[in-house]
Amino acid sequence: MNPLIERLGIRHPVMLAPMGGEAASAALVAAVSQAGGLGILGAAYMTPARIVEAIAEIRALTDRPFGVNLFCPQAWQRDEARLAAFIEALSVYHQELGLPPPQVPQRFEESFEEQFEAVLSADVPLFSYTFGDLGSTLTRALQARDTLVVGTATQVREARQLEAGGADAVVAQGAEAGAHRGSFLGTRDEGLVGTLALVPQVVDAVHIPVIAAGGIADPRGVRAAQALGASAAAVGTAFLLADECPISAAYKAALSEAADSDTALTRAFSGRWARGIENRFMREMAPLALPDFPIPNALTRPLRQAAGKAGAAQFLSLWAGQAVPLARPMPAAQLVATLASGWQAG
Repeated sequence: MNPLIERLGIRHPVMLAPMGGEAASAALVAAVSQAGGLGILGAAYMTPARIVEAIAEIRALTDRPFGVNLFCPQAWQRDEARLAAFIEALSVYHQELGLPPPQVPQRFEESFEEQFEAVLSADVPLFSYTFGDLGSTLTRALQARDTLVVGTATQVREARQLEAGGADAVVAQGAEAGAHRGSFLGTRDEGLVGTLALVPQVVDAVHIPVIAAGGIADPRGVRAAQALGASAAAVGTAFLLADECPISAAYKAALSEAADSDTALTRAFSGRWARGIENRFMREMAPLALPDFPIPNALTRPLRQAAGKAGAAQFLSLWAGQAVPLARPMPAAQLVATLASGWQAG
């Protein structure tokens, strides 16, 4: 008996980890859900209007349950000296790609309040969040609409705080996971507990279902998540090579060629720690004192978009987890079935 899966009404305890930016795709989310898993839309960078559109697109493609993910609001400051230094460094790469000089946008991020209202009004089956604690007020507002609320933790004390705030379940994100770290308490290294160690400790520490994430890319990883006590497994990197994932050809090529030791943590692209395939941009920007997130994320967007079109992987945020060599190109439905075969019935 798996109360989480029964509550969601899905066939398989396999979830698409929310992936934002160019990987955020209604088609991919719908394909995972239609195959019996749970697709989750990474909507943190979307305008409220686009969130509404994307949810409608998912519902046009499937009548199965799905989820939406947002970033909790972050406290940040605009340091003019760091901003100027970052723009100066970024200008070099703009010149290489024939782009105009970097421009400071009118705003660096979308309004979380407006994004949240768009999701709340849509009555989605599941809402997940990362980078913090959503708080009891917003959590109850979602639950009043029968939305399952899921937080993200990278250490035990974060999981306990999320449970205290009313979360229905928690994602235990191991250090192996690709893209942004969900940490919100303590130092970076405190939030770098490996999946194998983190999941059973979180399972023992909280009284809500735990979803394992980080380094899961094939049936063996799913089987391990189940053995550790998780109620489901969240998979991100392996779905980047799915047929329905719209990332650039350069990104997919880098994923296909990556080795287990090729990923590293960086703040270079966004200002927050994230794991991706190490490239020139990450190495050369490492010594710089970066502005706070989300400033670098907004400023590097034109570079990343141009690099994708030009096939210049050295300037792309190649988010990927440590299990990237296990990823294989295939339809999302086939990947869901393959992953689900690792879960032992009974």
